[in-house]
Parts: sequence; structure tokens; C-alpha cells
Amino acid sequence: MWLCLLFAAARPLLLDTELTAPATGRDLMLAVDLSGSMEVRDARLAGRPRSRLTAIKSVAGDFIERRVGDRVGLILFGGQAYLQAPLSFDRATVRAFLDESSVGLAGRQTALGDAIGLAVKRMSDEGPAPEHRVLVLLTDGAATAGVLTPLKAAQLAREAGLRIYTIGIGSSRGSQPGISSELDEATLLAIANLTGGRYFRAAATDRLEQIYAELDLLEPAELDELALRSGRPAHLPALVLALLLGLALAWRARRA
Repeated sequence: MWLCLLFAAARPLLLDTELTAPATGRDLMLAVDLSGSMEVRDARLAGRPRSRLTAIKSVAGDFIERRVGDRVGLILFGGQAYLQAPLSFDRATVRAFLDESSVGLAGRQTALGDAIGLAVKRMSDEGPAPEHRVLVLLTDGAATAGVLTPLKAAQLAREAGLRIYTIGIGSSRGSQPGISSELDEATLLAIANLTGGRYFRAAATDRLEQIYAELDLLEPAELDELALRSGRPAHLPALVLALLLGLALAWRARRA
């Protein structure tokens, strides 16, 4: 009985299957423009004209999948900015949300500054050190709505230590009548320079692929993993056995 009590007092654990968790990585937020101008068909996919949003979807999903060890999130913005997927290691869900997005879902204007401001708020609450917080902004860059101006939002991002990589989609001159679709490269370049990021221009899908490859080099994913084991208490059977032995001894003592 005393051996059982000593065993239980040690509170041993039964080890379960080994689990792996990512080592310290980056917080990487994607902000994708869903304004009306993103349906302009001046991007090219396999040599054929496609909408700007279609071009983004065709390449960004693979980029998300490669971010092993990073927490990835998704902001969608048009006339307003929404957090569609909070930062998490569930890259498949983030990719699914991106694939399901459509032009006009968040309004047909472009609240570029509000999207940056939302990223600053969501990425400053918790997570890794500022140098590991990155925003990838995919847009045609023509801000037409929102409370914050793009440059004011970029200043807030700089103060929070958030680095912004801007990607301008489509041609510098809109090609669809009735839609304001000119690419505002000057604003996107200023945002990137102000926050320590870079500006990329993507008029075709193959250029998008090159850009994402460059981003993988500039912000390499953390591939190291930590091995973890969970455990279940193993002292309860010993306690039960000690109790039964104690009852048995007490019963024998009374019989004697």
C-alpha cells in the first residue's frame, strides 16, 4: 500500500504520441483588394486576359501554403476593410477564404488606408517581435474610400514596426470603360518605402510568381519545428489500489 502511495505522490505521466509545433516564425497578413477595379481584365494568365483578382488567386494560394511555421491571416477590403481570417497556422483555411472571395464583397470602392490600419491593429495586439510582422498588400492602389489615408496608415504601421510589401496589380492605365482602374504606383511605392518593405509591379501572372518567390527570400519561412509530447496522469490507478488495500487491511483488522 505504501509503495502505491509513493508512486501516486510522484504524479507520473503516460506520454502520448509526439506532436510537432512550429518554432518562432512570422506573423504574415495578406490584404487583398476586392474593389470594382479588381475585375478589370488587364492581367494575363497562361497568355490570356484575366481579371486582376483571378490573377491574385491563381498564385497567392501556393504562396500561403509555403509559409510553414508562420501564422497567416487574410484581410479583404473594398469600401470597407474586414478581417476574413485571423492569424493562425491553418493555412488551408486562409487559402479557402481567399478562393471564395469575389469582387464587390466588401464594397466596390477602395479603402486602402483602412485595410492597413486594420492590419496594424490586429498584428500589434499579440504575436512575435515587430521585426517578424509582415503585411503583403495586393491592390491596384487607387484609394477612393475610407477614414485613413494610405500614407497616414503607413505611418502608423511604421510606428508599430509593421513592414509592408505592396504589389500593384494590372496595367498603369485602366482598360475597362466605366471603372476607375488606374494603378496608383506612387502611393504603393511610398507605403513600401515608409515601412521598410518593397514595392512590386505585377502585370502578368508569371511576374506574380516571381514576386512571391522574392518574398520567400526576403521573408524566409521558419522551417524548424519543436517536438512536443502531451501526457496523461498515471497516478490515479495507484491511488485506487492503495485505497482498496487500506480497506482490505481495515476489514482484516476488524475480523481479528
